[in-house]
Amino acid sequence: MIVSCGQSVQAPAPRAASHPQAVLALYTGGRAVIDQRTRLKVSAGDVMLIPAGERHRMVEVERAEVWGLGFHPSAFAMTEVAPLLEPFERVRQGASAVVPIPSGRQEHLVRLLSELREETRAPHRPMGEQVARSLFSLVLAEVARSSTWAPVTSRPTLAGEALTYIERHCLEPISLREVAAAVGRSPAHVTTALKQATGRSAVEWIISGRMAEARRRLLSTNERVDIIAERVGYADPTHFIRLFRRAEGLTPAAWRKQHGAPDAH
Repeated sequence: MIVSCGQSVQAPAPRAASHPQAVLALYTGGRAVIDQRTRLKVSAGDVMLIPAGERHRMVEVERAEVWGLGFHPSAFAMTEVAPLLEPFERVRQGASAVVPIPSGRQEHLVRLLSELREETRAPHRPMGEQVARSLFSLVLAEVARSSTWAPVTSRPTLAGEALTYIERHCLEPISLREVAAAVGRSPAHVTTALKQATGRSAVEWIISGRMAEARRRLLSTNERVDIIAERVGYADPTHFIRLFRRAEGLTPAAWRKQHGAPDAH
């Protein structure tokens, strides 16, 4: 469920990058300047929100200490956690990506992130996924409560609209055609916009979201591979296995065994 959670020190980057995870970064020390649509200054007590696919670049950094949390939004789009993802959607719509956390809540947020890190390092604990999801929800709630959004007058970019639709629907049997229809553009136009903005096509984003959910299910359930294939949008298990092996270098069954996950029924 959670891709990464830990303390790190970052350095300036030579070029902008994007990644398939949404990222929440809590700065607990130092300062940084980041290009993300505009130039942003971040210091201790600030949370930086980076939606999946959003290009960003570290321009300056000075003794920065950061707790970083990465996750695939598609895993939560149809769950009770979905409303807590609103801050990321507002950033896509043009709101500031920097959320100052009140001083009285910063220590609490660090504790939540620390507990979440420990929980995700031991993914096979009893009720581990439920505990991790609860901690994750509390982290998002702290950020959402601290957000004081000014009215957003700009519209999200075409790439942002397409990514939001994909995050909400990629576990359904959708294709580029459905994504294009949802944003009112041609498939070729959507492909070009996403490639230019993120370096990935709509189909690649759909597969990325599905593979993330497949990995989660392989780790945390004992569902058969064909059942998982269906749950992540593939009617043909053979096609799912081929795509998973291309992404991970192993079949789903071998990947599950390598990671010590529950055996299938």
